Amino acid sequence: MPRRTPRTAPDGLRTSRRLPGFLKTASICVLVAGLLTPLTRTAVAATGATAPNDYCGGRCSDILPPGENGNATLAQILLNQAFGTQPAHAEDQLGPYAGLATGYKTLTDATVNTFFNDASFGVPADQVASTEKPAGRGDVTIVRDKKTGVPHITGTTRYGTEFGAGYAAAEDRLWLMDVFRHVGRGQLTGFAGGAPANQGLEQQFYRNAPYTEADLQAQIDNATAHNGARGQQALADVKAYLDGINAYIDASDSGRYFPGEYVLTGHKDSITNAGTIDHFKLTDLVALASVIGSLFGSGGGGEVDNALSLLAAQARYGVEEGTRVWESFRERDDPEAVLTVHNGESFPYGAKPADPQGAALPDAGSVTAEPLVYDRTGSAATASAARTSATAAGTGLGSARRGMSNALVVSGKHTASGHPIAVFGPQTGYFAPQLLLLQEIQGPGISARGASFAGLSMYVELGRGQDYAWSATTSGQDIIDTYAVELCQDDYHYLLRGTCTAMEKVEQKNAWKPTVADGTAAGSYTMRVWRTAYGPVAYRATVGGKKVAYATLRSSYLHEADSIIGFQMLNDPDYVKGPQDFQSAAQHINYTFNWFYADSAHTAYYNSGDNPVRAAGVDADFPVWARPAYEWRGWDPAGNTADYTPASAHPNSVDQDYYISWNNKQAKDYAAAPWGEGSVHRGNLLEDRVKKLVAAGGVTRAGLTGAMADAGLADLRAEDVLPRLLKVVTSAPVTDPAAAAAVNKLQAWVTAGARRAETSAGSKTYADADAIRVLDAWWPLLVKAEFEPGLGTGLYTALTRNLPVDEAPSAGHGPTGSHAGSAFQYGWWSYVDKDIRAVLGEPVRGPLARTYCGDGSLAACRDLLTGTLKQAAALTAAQVYPGDDQCAAGDQWCADSIVQRTLGGIKHGRIGWQNRPTYQQVVEFASHR
Repeated sequence: MPRRTPRTAPDGLRTSRRLPGFLKTASICVLVAGLLTPLTRTAVAATGATAPNDYCGGRCSDILPPGENGNATLAQILLNQAFGTQPAHAEDQLGPYAGLATGYKTLTDATVNTFFNDASFGVPADQVASTEKPAGRGDVTIVRDKKTGVPHITGTTRYGTEFGAGYAAAEDRLWLMDVFRHVGRGQLTGFAGGAPANQGLEQQFYRNAPYTEADLQAQIDNATAHNGARGQQALADVKAYLDGINAYIDASDSGRYFPGEYVLTGHKDSITNAGTIDHFKLTDLVALASVIGSLFGSGGGGEVDNALSLLAAQARYGVEEGTRVWESFRERDDPEAVLTVHNGESFPYGAKPADPQGAALPDAGSVTAEPLVYDRTGSAATASAARTSATAAGTGLGSARRGMSNALVVSGKHTASGHPIAVFGPQTGYFAPQLLLLQEIQGPGISARGASFAGLSMYVELGRGQDYAWSATTSGQDIIDTYAVELCQDDYHYLLRGTCTAMEKVEQKNAWKPTVADGTAAGSYTMRVWRTAYGPVAYRATVGGKKVAYATLRSSYLHEADSIIGFQMLNDPDYVKGPQDFQSAAQHINYTFNWFYADSAHTAYYNSGDNPVRAAGVDADFPVWARPAYEWRGWDPAGNTADYTPASAHPNSVDQDYYISWNNKQAKDYAAAPWGEGSVHRGNLLEDRVKKLVAAGGVTRAGLTGAMADAGLADLRAEDVLPRLLKVVTSAPVTDPAAAAAVNKLQAWVTAGARRAETSAGSKTYADADAIRVLDAWWPLLVKAEFEPGLGTGLYTALTRNLPVDEAPSAGHGPTGSHAGSAFQYGWWSYVDKDIRAVLGEPVRGPLARTYCGDGSLAACRDLLTGTLKQAAALTAAQVYPGDDQCAAGDQWCADSIVQRTLGGIKHGRIGWQNRPTYQQVVEFASHR
């Protein structure tokens, strides 16, 4: 039976506020009767396969909510909207995923797969749900298992294997793939509707990757030409993959079992079948890759915001002292930061130069953001649309890369079996259908199972091979720089190495009208980007009275397709035979990721990305002049290539006792691109637990999974900062009854483990609920009261633009807003920790330049904290959790809950909060080839 997905109401993309009303006027029975008929796929006799090339011994597991099936016909969507029924395999991984939050404390190795899928190769004969030969081909078979419906693709030819991968991807994610090829081209609103969230999504990505069709094709040509036989093989693989996608489009169109969203958005007629679903082409996949690379694999940026907060600090304190204060908050290389490579090895990169050169700081008050949207009409001209554009601009231009992944890897020296164990995966948000899909691919030169981004699943991108597994977390090191281009002639010409050169105008005109799926009133606008050789223009300003444009250049700009070679290598069992081969493959990936590896004997780590070699004296934290002396070394503006730091200079390691990563600092002297990598980071939640397990020895799959799950329920503020805050508050008797009651609740919560955990499975009520409410209310109040008086309002506000004060689970943050799961990545917890320790007289390495709480007086700090605590305790749950389109005011559990945000027509229920990867593996290989 063809396949479909889930739905709720997304912040990232809306497909249907009008469906309920539509259902009242449509004849559901007639539609269902007419549309259920064509829902069978061509199948052959069911056969099973178990793989002799699987060395995991039944100890590889994975999970990817809500479910594998991400396509739904119109009939299935209507039934879901009307009665809540789910297509097969649309959400059968959601329950086990959610259940780990209350089940991990009693977890054993034998019960791991209660909450995960068996990720062994092949499908036992009695577990085969369907077997098909896509498009009648004899060289590839797609087997789907009964439990999850995951496709197991086996080909006898390379072409057939990749054809099958494309066909299976379209079966599971065709609508989503179509959505994101339009996002990548800046054409989402014209395709899916003009909802403000759709406007924001296309604007966010178009600003960073305003590519023309020629740009997309050039990436394909470049990746093919510069990678020899592997480049040619990649091109052949992608073409076969596209043939598979397009074969499914044709079959589903003629069979009338294509995703129902095409009808609801006006692309197909449900009665006559008029309309088309456009075939995919090579450049569509590059557009898709540009979205994924921009969202998850491009670190750095934010240089203009850095300059503004530095100028605010200097205005407050003078140049020398202001710079010292700013640097202390910046925490580029904090000595107390948790590290992934923790053996003391140094990997210098991005440090502050002793004698900075070429800085182009803006004149005070001169910075304006470059407009992106012009010629607004209709619903695009509303205040709501303008706010959406402002939010998209802030997301696209900042240095924060949110909500992206964790890893726990332990060497066999410390496990019960003597084999390494890994629990790892990416945090890619929660969507319906999910951005990732699960698959197994077996064919000539390919042998892997795992997750891939929909539309890019010609290879497994995160998963397991025959006797090894790999995964990644977003690293975020700085591969983005901002250049001040000097203007000449007018505002749209600039100096390029002494020659007055015209900026290139790139435009995308979009228009939309109401549909059943999106009732947003008709509207239109034009997105316009001015491109220079130094990248797209992001801001205008003056420097020393001279007009400049600030252009933002990243090393992966115009090179999103290059990483395909690394993924091809990771899928090749003849290439990856050990940790060094794994590291070599990861070196071919130009996205900024931390890569982790485990086989039966070894573990390994490598930090990928094209790290540009900067000119001596250039401070990567600030804008610099666009002049040859300050350009990346070896930079060629024609293709945006440069000299990059060698692989040995990237943080890397083999067989360290353990590795943890939760988007924290990679290694000593490897400068942090994001703000907030200081003494308290969510990586500490993993570090503390894994270090304790390793010290005890005998680590098991269940034990390491439990450590991850426990960290995923922890409130970072409560576990690592609150004890010292209470130490200050209780440094004298707390005589106020309200304050004393709040202290008692908070202390009891800390003693109980500082978790945001339900009283029991399904209760939808937190244990220590009142303490959690108090801290959620107290944190923003105490931070403001602690720091704003000393910093002054101007500098305090500027620093909060660099780093938000809080990122609690209920807060609206990150690319998907609230209900996104990922939390505690960015916030002022390190600042509070260092400042409070200074007030208490405790040692602080890398202290803030000044002491802020009570101006360093313990008594004054105590009064400040006690006063704000009383204020917080008096706030009701309805005030702390004001409610939204998902939750009633005051519903604490719901405010934290995770929503599978709809990118299609199927919706799902909420699940309890967990701070963990979306796709996750638990692996322990028993043997090796």
